[in-house]
Amino acid sequence: MEKMKAWSALGGTTPAEKLGTIGVTEGRTLDVRFLDEIARTYGVAVILFFEEDLTRTRTFESVQQEFSHAGEFERPYIAVGSFLKFTRENDPSFEQTMRELPLMIEIVTVGETRVKEGGTVPYIAGLMPFLNELDVDAPPPQSGYQ
Repeated sequence: MEKMKAWSALGGTTPAEKLGTIGVTEGRTLDVRFLDEIARTYGVAVILFFEEDLTRTRTFESVQQEFSHAGEFERPYIAVGSFLKFTRENDPSFEQTMRELPLMIEIVTVGETRVKEGGTVPYIAGLMPFLNELDVDAPPPQSGYQ
């Protein structure tokens, strides 16, 4: 219920307008921890994609349908909370790494998606950076996240 109140309190009428009031817009790059905070605070489904083509050319609903048979860790996408939980459990240095080199996610799509229970929920589709594109010698990105 608190998430619904928080979501309703955001300005705007569409998911894009509401998310824009807190700095989430398509094309922007945001810290994965900030995206997790949005999911927990506002009840937004934040989905991280590992495959650029799926993120840019397909709807989230069509990708969900195609991979509905696959387990959570076998799909080309994952909910931000599940990703962070898995990573924190398997890498004790993850939090320190995030402070030194924030994991920045490109926001590809914001919108609404249907849920099994009926109705819709707002969602953010983000693209994970590709490891071969990370420049470990470059200055760390400024995430703005504390």
